Amino acid sequence: MFNLVHLWGIFLGTVVGLLPIINPLAAAPTFLAITEGDSEARRRQQAFKGCVYMVGILVSFLVGGTFIMNFFGISIPGLRIAGGIMLTGIGMNMLATHRATDDEKEEREAARRKVDVSFSPLAMPMLSGPGSIAVTLGFTSLATHPIDYIAIIAGILVVAFLTWVTLRLSGKIVTFIGVVGVNAMTKIMGFLIMCIGVQFVVNGILGIATDPEVLRGIKATLAH
Repeated sequence: MFNLVHLWGIFLGTVVGLLPIINPLAAAPTFLAITEGDSEARRRQQAFKGCVYMVGILVSFLVGGTFIMNFFGISIPGLRIAGGIMLTGIGMNMLATHRATDDEKEEREAARRKVDVSFSPLAMPMLSGPGSIAVTLGFTSLATHPIDYIAIIAGILVVAFLTWVTLRLSGKIVTFIGVVGVNAMTKIMGFLIMCIGVQFVVNGILGIATDPEVLRGIKATLAH
């Protein structure tokens, strides 16, 4: 018998964990830039396909997460710590004052010249980059039953829907909140991502500290 409270917690955790990293509000101006000159119908098509690709990428890593961890010999606490460090770095970068570099400008110019931008750079790496993939892999450690994966996938679908709505209304949103509003939201999201990253690290350290095998190894080392 599955626990509804546990499933609800995993579902909400997925939404809260992924939404600040994907940060559709911050992606909206870039989406407008790389689809400059496209019709509204074309932009809606690109936004929809990008979100579908994002779901496919994240679900693929979710389903294959256990295999990847076993293949490379990665422990759950190790995954949490590594993912937490990555998320903390992403959050710090979002909090810092950011100016577009020459490389980023060149990437945007190249994206403008592409016929289809839905997979790259929209889905990968804008929407489903290393940070969101790390969070998705991290949630595999919370899945104790096959139905837990359904809750995580449902959370991914909700985030994808919110992202699609935001990108579809990107022109109106950017006009309404302005550049200052986008920057403010980015900093708020960055702080939330830092908090999530630090909590991942704390959970990973606690996982190592309470692991019986690790504790036996420490005792054996001290005995020598």
